Amino acid sequence: MLAQTETSYLWVFWLVAVARFLVPLAIPRFPLPGILAALILDAVDQTIFQQFPGLELEGYQGYDKALDIYYLAIAYITTLRNWSNLFALRVSRILFYWRLVGVALFELTQLRWLLLVFPNTFEYFFIFYEAYRLRWNPEQMSKKLLIGAAALIWVVIKLPQEYWIHIGQIDTTDWIKTGLFKVPADTSWAVIFGTWPWVFVVVFAVVAALLFGACWLARRRLRPADYALSCSGDAHQPAFTAEQVRDALANEASRIGDVALVEKIVLISLVSMSFGQVLPGVQATSFQFGVGVPVIVLVNTALSHWLARRGFGWAFSAGQFVVLFAVNLVGLMAYALLRTRFGDPVSSANILFFVILLSLLLTLYDRYRQVYLMRFSPGV
Repeated sequence: MLAQTETSYLWVFWLVAVARFLVPLAIPRFPLPGILAALILDAVDQTIFQQFPGLELEGYQGYDKALDIYYLAIAYITTLRNWSNLFALRVSRILFYWRLVGVALFELTQLRWLLLVFPNTFEYFFIFYEAYRLRWNPEQMSKKLLIGAAALIWVVIKLPQEYWIHIGQIDTTDWIKTGLFKVPADTSWAVIFGTWPWVFVVVFAVVAALLFGACWLARRRLRPADYALSCSGDAHQPAFTAEQVRDALANEASRIGDVALVEKIVLISLVSMSFGQVLPGVQATSFQFGVGVPVIVLVNTALSHWLARRGFGWAFSAGQFVVLFAVNLVGLMAYALLRTRFGDPVSSANILFFVILLSLLLTLYDRYRQVYLMRFSPGV
């Protein structure tokens, strides 16, 4: 009966897993709704699974952590595409890599206090910038405002949150159920709502009042909006001239060894090491990742630069993804076969996961790096 139950609910697992992979792809085009959707889905996935007793979740925690890194990496790469404030972009880069290094160190050492030292400030800083950009020109954001916002998020929001989650290891959903409603943690929300409906009505009213008050205060204290509300990442972006496009493509195709290559090696290496530590069944060591990933990135970069000479646009990016995917799949499958011959088999599912993730991140980075070069001078 248990096996039947697990099989009948397997679609729930795959629906959530696929949604967590696809939803972050909306972040470049719709930055604020996209990252909020990814954040909310990350927060409620376990609650969704709890509604289906008997659903087998062995190994999901590893994929859950990997998917967290995945959507944050896409959010960071999105800043190359959409952000016109260069100082804000540089702050976000520092915050993102600070967190990524912390995650990699934590996965290597399992020292939970590292996640407190390396908090995920980048995510909320990204939300702050994109919320501002809904109505105001982000190029007018001062360095003082950006540094102050990052510091406030770091100290007031993220440090308590990181302590609550990683040091105290408190599950917020379980705490609400057991601490506030005094019911077992496995009690469904439908039962809780049916027993205490007035609590939810009061909470909804308080949240609505706070939002109304915040909007009222914002209208009185903030300067008039620069333009109409829009959630699109393309809204209010300047049109690039043919010369800017040509110069960016020429710069991208002119040389392989540049600062972008270094960043890609660091980015993909840290992401891969984090994936390797949390995905079930991965046996490669951090040293193997440290040696193998730069080779993969170098080969992919050479292909990307060759493809960059052929034009700019989604048709070219789709072609680039197909090429990178094919090359990476062949290379990693050959590696897997070699490991198997020496009695050390590699999971095909993990190989496919790595190939898709690496090819996608590299394709997005290369495409949005070109946009970055169009917006700013190549030497920036």
